[in-house]
Amino acid sequence: MPKALPKLQRVAAYALIIRDEKILLTRLASRISADGKWHLPGGGLDHGENPRDALVREIREETGLDAEVGDSAHVYSAHLPSMWRQGKRWDYQALRIVYDAWVPPDAPAPRVEEVDGSTVAAAWHPVADVLTGVLPVTDIVTEALADHRSFRMQRIGVYALIRRDDAVLLTRISERGFHSGSWTLPGGGLDHGESPRQGLAREVREECGVACEVGDLLDVHDLHFGGVAPSGRFEDFHGVHLLFRAAVAAEAEPRVAEVGGTTDAVAWVPLVEIDDGERPVLDVVRAALAADPR
Repeated sequence: MPKALPKLQRVAAYALIIRDEKILLTRLASRISADGKWHLPGGGLDHGENPRDALVREIREETGLDAEVGDSAHVYSAHLPSMWRQGKRWDYQALRIVYDAWVPPDAPAPRVEEVDGSTVAAAWHPVADVLTGVLPVTDIVTEALADHRSFRMQRIGVYALIRRDDAVLLTRISERGFHSGSWTLPGGGLDHGESPRQGLAREVREECGVACEVGDLLDVHDLHFGGVAPSGRFEDFHGVHLLFRAAVAAEAEPRVAEVGGTTDAVAWVPLVEIDDGERPVLDVVRAALAADPR
């Protein structure tokens, strides 16, 4: 009767990082994978280490990037009754905790910082190349992709229609926001427990540098799309927008008050520029104007 192999169990944390139809992967060293397969960023937990903390550390070592890690994960188990590791053969079990994670949109190109480790390269690859088998990957990559669902984000926002003569006050979305370069109504997301009118007054003050008086609710607008959030996370996004009529003092001079945010310009935009398509605006602008005809 053959002698039973010694048992070895390893717990590791990995990240599924997807952006713009690409996935961030690391290439295993030849001593780990003879055919140089691509793998999820991550690795083994040190004793007593929190899995999410370990994953942030591993991503930085293997890709040079600072990542945000989600709160939930999938757990996978692989039992290999005869595996060569650490110089001998084991009855081996790998427990793999796979989190969704993301890196900022302006993050630099990935690079391996760890010297003489298990990773020899890091790169973004088309998800299609993984799914079609063009790119050689480990089993955990395809398993994690099969279970992946985009992060579902529902956001309640408040927006102000502020008119002056034949113009409307609009803000331009910066490179940090989705639909960058487009113009929209002043406003933004409500904080938890915040009154819609108070939240809107705060948003107008932050984005335009002026106080406003919030009036009647004009309409409720919503949109649904997928895209990369300012954090770098790809989201299945549903926005619900409360559109209010509002007013500012006649002598008010709007200006961008919040530096480094999702607004990089504010202006009184003539309605004719919106009507003839000269000024690129989001649908919420037209919805508000339609709800307040003059």
